[in-house]
Amino acid sequence: MNRPLLFLDVDGPLNPYAAQPERRPAGYTTIRVPRPAAPEDDTGFPSRRRPLRVWLDPEHGRVLLGLGFELCWATTWRDDANRWIAPVLGLPELPFVDFGEDLFRERPDGVHRKTGPLVDHADGRPFAWVDDEQGEPDRAYVSAHHRGAALLHHVSPRIGLREDDFRALTAFARALGTP
Repeated sequence: MNRPLLFLDVDGPLNPYAAQPERRPAGYTTIRVPRPAAPEDDTGFPSRRRPLRVWLDPEHGRVLLGLGFELCWATTWRDDANRWIAPVLGLPELPFVDFGEDLFRERPDGVHRKTGPLVDHADGRPFAWVDDEQGEPDRAYVSAHHRGAALLHHVSPRIGLREDDFRALTAFARALGTP
């Protein structure tokens, strides 16, 4: 049996970006990711952009690898997650879902712009999706358009993935018969 997919968002689940800005959560390390050069500002000078602060818990990689899923990035970081995030977590290079232009289109029905491409990518295969932005419209969409088992697991961007989240993912994988 193929292992179920685990679609991983970075900002929120792995990087608790909404935590108090002056207080890095216990166990997390800080990385600074350079941002691309910004266009000129109103003064005609190139604007300086500060590097993006990202908090990551290196222990998450070991735990994620032991859950019984095939891991896949489902993030606006796309392949950059392999460059900046995976090494800190001790993850191998992972495939990523390329959301294409869907990533920049808001849907009038309230379904998150990632939801349709993730369902298409899974192609009927069981999956779990950890993100801080899914809601009821996404659950309804997945229920109507995905023929396999699915778990949409919301993670608070204030605290990131925690032990309870890993337990929920483990229970889902076990219910599918994943060792």
